[in-house]
Amino acid sequence: MLTAKDKRRLRQVAHHLAPVAFVAERGLGEGVVREVDRALADHELIKVRIHIADRDDRHAAAAELARLCSADIAHAVGKVWVLYRANPESNPKLSNLKRRGSS
Repeated sequence: MLTAKDKRRLRQVAHHLAPVAFVAERGLGEGVVREVDRALADHELIKVRIHIADRDDRHAAAAELARLCSADIAHAVGKVWVLYRANPESNPKLSNLKRRGSS
């Protein structure tokens, strides 16, 4: 579980990131989950854009995606969600946290 301090730090790093995955109206497909899982393994911190019009459905999709990928939701603004999953063996050249100078 992320603390408020952790979430603040992750928001700062994620501010400059572009979304790496897009979830369409039809929901979470196997390919989207696989790509988000791969991106989290490489980058630890990613943005995902969820194009679902209904707010409750969008929140449910984000929660389900985080659950399927064993990730935490660090932040959400509108249709953009920031997901985080720590990887102690991440590549410093790929990890958004290590490239931005955070631990």
